[in-house]
Amino acid sequence: MLTRRGFGIRFAAAVGGMVAMLLTAVPASQAADNVVVFAAASLKNALDAINGAWKADGHEPATISYAASSALAKQIEGGAPADVFISADLDWMKYLADKKLTKTDTEVQLLGNRIVLITGKDSSAATTIEPNFDLAKLVGDGKLAMADVKAVPAGKYGKAALEKLGVWSSVENKVAQAENVRAALKLVATGEAPLGIVYQTDAAADPEVKIIATFPQETHAPIIYPAAVLADSKNEDAAKFLDYLKSAKAKPLFEEQGFTVLVPAN
Repeated sequence: MLTRRGFGIRFAAAVGGMVAMLLTAVPASQAADNVVVFAAASLKNALDAINGAWKADGHEPATISYAASSALAKQIEGGAPADVFISADLDWMKYLADKKLTKTDTEVQLLGNRIVLITGKDSSAATTIEPNFDLAKLVGDGKLAMADVKAVPAGKYGKAALEKLGVWSSVENKVAQAENVRAALKLVATGEAPLGIVYQTDAAADPEVKIIATFPQETHAPIIYPAAVLADSKNEDAAKFLDYLKSAKAKPLFEEQGFTVLVPAN
């Protein structure tokens, strides 16, 4: 029989375990003057470059944790410490804003992107993306790599596009879902999947893949990356880092990775 005290011990241990899992996503370096940024995985190359420029301008480098927007939002909801959140879609930012976990007056629609169909660099696969195109035949006996289609923005955009084009049902059973878009990219880069749907910025970042075709923008919701300071942030540099992301210095670093900058450079 489990006593009340025994239950309390087990409950405390379970809670402790959950908190530990949440905090594993946050790098150990949490110095008070370091801005902690939770950012969509697709931003890694661009933000790493911008963080280097931020440091070169005399600031402490930001501590950046990359993962799927959905996972990061859930970690923030669970109490993981962060100062700035950059999502790959509007939905997960709204999710946090509705729970009063962001400073809504700081929210900005920062970037735009596109989704593309990719294959390995040596593949001869080719197609034109149009209504009812034969994607299932192109995939063959292999898999179509995508980020989680129920939660991760890149996966949601990809599924919406395939549904709009009338081909989702033909490939649904061939989809290999990954935890984030960079993981989906890796499946194609390593040859584990012959085709994948990722952001054009991810495809540009990996020489082991190439773009077959770009999905028409009207097949899915606009791909917008919002950014905001989080409600619990006490770091004075958080707003400054967000401003830096909108600056003339950051703009070309985003554009070099294929992003469309949606805000005027300050």
